[in-house]
Amino acid sequence: MPDGTVDTSEPGDGLGAAHGGRTDGTPAQTEAHGDAPRARTDRRGSDYAVLSREVKAAGLLKRRPFSYAVRISVTLLLLAAGWAAFALIGPSWWQLLTAALLGIVFTQTAFLGHDAGHQQISGSRRVNDLIGRIFGNLLVGISYGWWNTKHNRHHAHPNHVDRDPDIGGNALAFTADQTRARRGAGVWLARSQAWLFFPMLLLEGLNLHAAGVRALFDRGSAPRGVKAAEAVMLFAHLAGYLAAVFLVLTPLQAVCFIAVHQGVFGLYMGCSFAPNHKGMPIIAKGEKVDFLRRQVLTSRNIRGGRFTDLLLGGLNYQVEHHLFPSMPRPSLPRVQPLVRAFCARHGIDYYETGLLDSYAQVLRHLHTVGGPLRPELEY
Repeated sequence: MPDGTVDTSEPGDGLGAAHGGRTDGTPAQTEAHGDAPRARTDRRGSDYAVLSREVKAAGLLKRRPFSYAVRISVTLLLLAAGWAAFALIGPSWWQLLTAALLGIVFTQTAFLGHDAGHQQISGSRRVNDLIGRIFGNLLVGISYGWWNTKHNRHHAHPNHVDRDPDIGGNALAFTADQTRARRGAGVWLARSQAWLFFPMLLLEGLNLHAAGVRALFDRGSAPRGVKAAEAVMLFAHLAGYLAAVFLVLTPLQAVCFIAVHQGVFGLYMGCSFAPNHKGMPIIAKGEKVDFLRRQVLTSRNIRGGRFTDLLLGGLNYQVEHHLFPSMPRPSLPRVQPLVRAFCARHGIDYYETGLLDSYAQVLRHLHTVGGPLRPELEY
């Protein structure tokens, strides 16, 4: 869906997965040696419509323009302050601290691009897409169109083998089949992926930039005018970024600045998105699960207060976000009790845990999936 919307309509297959309503912090079922967990199914095709009516009646899908005006203003001020500090400090190794701080602000800026892509900020799609391209392409250097198309595919089929692009990459293996398919250097990468996970995230920022540029050369991925506008913004960001860094700093300082800045940005982005689905049940190829259970059973919420909400850009309410992707971020804490109670009434696992525990679960899953490639140690 390149137009920036996420399809939240319920599929017509009528099949769903209902687990035992566990909320004690234990993920829903996993199979031995990293095989993909499977959700049990029953016929409960109308539950999402009931929940959706409750949420709409509570007014939680209404736009929150004032809240977003404040978020956007503060983020832009922090971004401007970061680059102003960069200019004032000049050629100094203290700029590595500036680079780290800008990496954090870049991630907060990207969160607003994410919200715009889900049409959360404005009632106008044109306004949302404009905000998304400014905050994504121009300010951060990530292609809004490429990311939005990929992210919408993930939202439609989270943790679904062959349908979710977030578990179909070549870097990490998420299922036993992916592990068995590894060859060459991929074998070494998969067997050590739990140890390499966080170091690999340091490269995620550069990967996002490169993927966006590659998408500009894909035929038919977007109308020419849209692609041209995205290209102008992307290359304006790249030219301005490199010019600023190399004109103000010495060559060695510039290279180190870029490494720290992009490393912090990639690590922060990866650490914000990783807890959401990795290590949660995986839907096997060809398995049909209704929309409500597909979104709830594959998602992991992160406990915490306002600081966690700010730190993770609202992604800590992953269950609610996947059920209602166009819901404004400020409304997610308010809808959580309603969704949790609804899942309890219908015997659907609603899973949440602490942030550090979520990372431990991700690493355990990656370690288990790579187990068959470590026969001398475990098998």
